[in-house]
Amino acid sequence: MPGPVKTEAVVLRSLRYGEADRILHLYTPRRGRTSAIAKGVRRARSRFGGRLEPFFRLNLILHEGRSDLLTVTSAETVTGHPRLREHAAALDAAARACDAVSRLFDTPEPHPGVFHLLCNELALLDGAVDGDRSHATHANQLAFRLKLLLAAGLAPQLAGCASCGEADHLTAFSGAAGGVVCSACEGSGFPLGEEAHGFLTAALGSPLADAPVAGERALRQADRAIAETAEHHAHVRLSRAAGGGPRSRGRGPDARQA
Repeated sequence: MPGPVKTEAVVLRSLRYGEADRILHLYTPRRGRTSAIAKGVRRARSRFGGRLEPFFRLNLILHEGRSDLLTVTSAETVTGHPRLREHAAALDAAARACDAVSRLFDTPEPHPGVFHLLCNELALLDGAVDGDRSHATHANQLAFRLKLLLAAGLAPQLAGCASCGEADHLTAFSGAAGGVVCSACEGSGFPLGEEAHGFLTAALGSPLADAPVAGERALRQADRAIAETAEHHAHVRLSRAAGGGPRSRGRGPDARQA
C-alpha cells in the first residue's frame, strides 16, 4: 500500500526539476535503483540543506504514492564524504562508480551486496584524500567494476578458455565468449597479457581495499575486458575507467550535476 518508506540510500545523480525541485536517482539495499523528487530543495531555506547531493549516504523517509516517483519527506546524513570532493581523481572515480551501478543495476530488484559494495568504494575514495591516494586509482576502479560484474552473475571466465576449456596457453580475451581464450581460439578476442590476466584473477579474489598493482598496459587490457564483458552480456556500455593521476575536476560521468 502507498505510504512512508524508510530506507538507506546513496544518491547516484541529482537533476534540476522545475523552479526549485530536484529529481534524485538513488540506490538502496532493498529497493534497488529508484527515483524520488525532493520538493523545494533548491530554495535557500530548504529543510534538506545540502544533504541530497551525489555520493551522500542517507537515511531517508520517502512517500510512496500512485506514481513511480517517490517523494523525499525526511533525510538524515549517514556520511557525506566531504573530503572526496577535495580531490579531483577521487571525485571522478566516485562519479564513475555511481554510473556503473546505475547502468548495471537499473531495476528495483534488491541487491544489498551491491549497495554495501558501493558504500565501501565511496568510503575508500573519501579516505584516499588525506595523504593516501591509493584508492583513487585505475586499479581500484577496475576492481570495483569486476566485483559489480560478479554480483550481477557476469564475472568473466578466467581459469580456462571460455571457448574450448583449455587450461593452458591463455593468450587473449573474448567478450563474446565471456572470458579468456587460448591461442587456438584467440581469433575471437584481443591479446591479453599474463599481467592483465593475473590482475583480473587477483582483483576478483581480493578485498576492494587491496586492489592488486599492475602496469598501465595491463590495466588498459583489463579495462577493455571488463567493458566488453558488460557490453556483450549485460548490454551495457560502461564509460572507460580513469587513472588515478591528476585530472580536471568534473570530467567523469555526472561529476558535475545539472
